[in-house]
Amino acid sequence: MEPSDHELDGQRGAVGSATRSAAGTGIAAVGPAGPVDPSRTLGACVEEFLRARQARKHAANTLAAYRRDLDAIGALLADQHGCEAPDVPIDAVTGRALRQAFAEYAQPRSAASVGRAWSVWNQFFSFLVADTVVPGNPMGTVDRPRPPHRFPKPLRGTDTPERLLASSAAPPDRTRRRRPWPERDFAVVALLLCAGLRSSELLDLTVGCLDGREGERYLKVRGKGGKERSIPVEPELDAVVTEYLESRRAKFAGRSPARSDPLFVGHDGAPMGRGALQYLVGRAYQEAGVSSRVPQGALVHALRHTFATRLAEDGASAVEIMRLLGHASLTTSQNYIDATAREQRAAVRANRTHQALRKLLAAETQTESGAPPHEAETETAAQSGAQSAREAASGSDAIAGGVGE
Repeated sequence: MEPSDHELDGQRGAVGSATRSAAGTGIAAVGPAGPVDPSRTLGACVEEFLRARQARKHAANTLAAYRRDLDAIGALLADQHGCEAPDVPIDAVTGRALRQAFAEYAQPRSAASVGRAWSVWNQFFSFLVADTVVPGNPMGTVDRPRPPHRFPKPLRGTDTPERLLASSAAPPDRTRRRRPWPERDFAVVALLLCAGLRSSELLDLTVGCLDGREGERYLKVRGKGGKERSIPVEPELDAVVTEYLESRRAKFAGRSPARSDPLFVGHDGAPMGRGALQYLVGRAYQEAGVSSRVPQGALVHALRHTFATRLAEDGASAVEIMRLLGHASLTTSQNYIDATAREQRAAVRANRTHQALRKLLAAETQTESGAPPHEAETETAAQSGAQSAREAASGSDAIAGGVGE
């Protein structure tokens, strides 16, 4: 089993603290040619880069991920140089040294993990070039792995979202497990399905994120990299969230939450956590009887993929999908459109002009064969049905992968 990034990087956990402490001492490191300017050490440059990124209001998790990737490669560079990571002269971080470090880093890790670290170091050196600390970016000489293409993982079954919503909206009964807070659970499922939020985005929502006047409400979401986007909220979804907030006031002795309070909380009033969210969604699947339709490894994320896939099926462009889901790349959004090729073909087949053409060809076939018209049409319809079945099976196979965004 492939070890996680936390397990691998935890072996070098002292590197981060060493980097931070060295940057603040002002003590010059000693290199092979003598003392090194403290401002031109790897540790000092890393701290300056992260301070600059803080000014961009990146999420705390994003900055922590940056530091882990910088520390992990920095430790390998330090092994080459024979010193502590913070003391490595930045001029010693050459393309050759980086290639060796990334080759060692890549051995136990996935292509996605290596690609993320490559991206962080590329940003790091681009910053140093712009700050005139180094003359050029050596990351151009380091190969970047190309992760395998992944397809969306929406919920299987054409009526699955409707069944899930209907089950979540229904009051508890004796045949299902009793839900202690049905208004909240329904609001969570509805937001995930109708707004396409990531787990982290939903958990980071505050009461004030739902804004705008009646009929023009929208949801302010902070996504990956701290990027903000607005998602239109239709009156029906607004009503579901409003009902949840009213039940919340009743649950906590009439106290109205402040705009800065978390939107979703537990029974004790504390912010909902990731584990509680996964349990809530998993239980909703079970109560709706659709657990077998959930792709493996996409418990909560399948709702986001379902939202995006239905956008594509209903004619949304890749640009619209990218803006609504907060994708960094248009290519990621295009995946959802590509995955609906089966539905697009079915729509073309249902076009009345194509139906007229099929009747015309059936009539010509009847004339040539001398068979009665209804027999020729039956044969043509059978051929068309067989072809449709083959295409549907092919389309289902194509959608059996997964998209991380």
